[in-house]
Amino acid sequence: MKSNLLFLFSLLAFLFSCTPVAETESLFDHLSLEEIDIEQLQQGFENGDYTAEQVVQAYLERIENIDRNGPGLNAVLTLNPEALAIAAELDRERQEGQLRGPLHGIPVLLKDNIDTADLPTTAGSRFMEGSVPPRDAFIVEKLREQGAIILGKANLSEWANFHSSFSSSGWSGLGGQVNNPYELSRNPCGSSSGSGVAASANLVTITIGTETNGSIVCPSGANGIVGMKPTVGLWSRSGIIPISYTTDSAGPMVRTVRDAAILLGALTGVDPDDDMTANSEEYIHEDYTQFLNEGGLQGKRIGFYTGPIGNHFRVDTLMQQNIRLLEELGAEIMEIDQIEGENIGGDAFEVLLYEFRDGLNQYFESLGADAPVNSIEHLADLIRNHSGETVPFDRDLILTASEKEDLDSEEYRNALERMQRYSREEGIDKVMDEHNLDAFVSPTGSPAWKTDLVMGDNFKLASSSPSARAGYPIISLPMGEIDGLPVGVSFFGRAWSEPVLLEIAYAFEQATNARILPEFRN
Repeated sequence: MKSNLLFLFSLLAFLFSCTPVAETESLFDHLSLEEIDIEQLQQGFENGDYTAEQVVQAYLERIENIDRNGPGLNAVLTLNPEALAIAAELDRERQEGQLRGPLHGIPVLLKDNIDTADLPTTAGSRFMEGSVPPRDAFIVEKLREQGAIILGKANLSEWANFHSSFSSSGWSGLGGQVNNPYELSRNPCGSSSGSGVAASANLVTITIGTETNGSIVCPSGANGIVGMKPTVGLWSRSGIIPISYTTDSAGPMVRTVRDAAILLGALTGVDPDDDMTANSEEYIHEDYTQFLNEGGLQGKRIGFYTGPIGNHFRVDTLMQQNIRLLEELGAEIMEIDQIEGENIGGDAFEVLLYEFRDGLNQYFESLGADAPVNSIEHLADLIRNHSGETVPFDRDLILTASEKEDLDSEEYRNALERMQRYSREEGIDKVMDEHNLDAFVSPTGSPAWKTDLVMGDNFKLASSSPSARAGYPIISLPMGEIDGLPVGVSFFGRAWSEPVLLEIAYAFEQATNARILPEFRN
């Protein structure tokens, strides 16, 4: 009898200690998850404020209410049906004192060109619908080892936006158009559009995107978040549907520079299936948060890359204000009007066409005999023979790439040599040596334009090409807003200069606190 009473009193005490969720309050709001970062979430787990299972449930409800209904962002393509069970298992491990790493219990959304063995990976193409790869991408293996919860896959610009000479960023045949959370009629930029919108709208704690040229930093700028493309080779690309072996990389898309630093270190590592990662071994840091320094701009020499200036006067004005702030924070600024000594845009485009063909063929082969597409030539035939599946865009880049030769072609080798020489030793490296620079700074892009499925994208300016062609790192973060739309600033520099870029970005972020919350205006 005594034991029964003790059990009853214990049960009543537990029930009264649990604050009920008000009928009008979502679980997301009840758990105070808005703008939460990795360290805050981990502290809440440790304090017993919530469990990983509760956090996952809260995000799933928010995705249902805001992404799929409500404002309708269309950022999430696929949800993981096992996410709650995985979270419960991670909670059990935590209770037993077994923590896998800094991402234990942290929900993450992946761009849907990153392989997951338990979810389809489609690049947003209807021809890839239902394609489940045989194994995880290397960085997904690392995420699971660190205890992250794969919440699902984010929508994207189809084939990472390398499919048509005119297109709408954030549109895929499988997922439709992603909408900007600040104003739904505006474009989220791409190709990591779903990842950028999901991070900005607090649909998940962290997201991962990929970039060839601008596909992380542009949606980060347009959606008011922090996005970083690391030096090519710092993160493995194996198991990621490719565009370019030379210039592709995945990277963090998050709300704070600190979260970018945490995620960056968690996913580094040499991968035998990606030769580029062998170059990273001596530069890897397991903990990049050690470089976060509020006074990190003091004494820095930064080149203001003015190439994008003159294309949007309100961006120019905002940029000049932030240049003065950088100087006030101790940086020495010098204007640099040109980085690449030669026009290598055509060379870079040829490299993409050749490497897209080669990389896609290798990827399709990795899927095995049951792959829905077995080669880029097969994909081109599907496009020609099923025109109704490919509207509203023409897919001419895929058709052109399918007709290229292999990588022994003299045209390819000459284009690659010119692109790398004029972007690296005759480009970023040369200019930084001549001016003794620590980094460059430039506006990431313009405010988001109106989405237009007839005329396609309306880019006003961008600054990602110099670093993209070199395969060098770049980070974008908020620097202000124009009529309620966020505008980003980018810092970029030499190969393996992630520590100094994070130091500069963190100091700027702490001084400006420029991120604004989306209001889902319609």
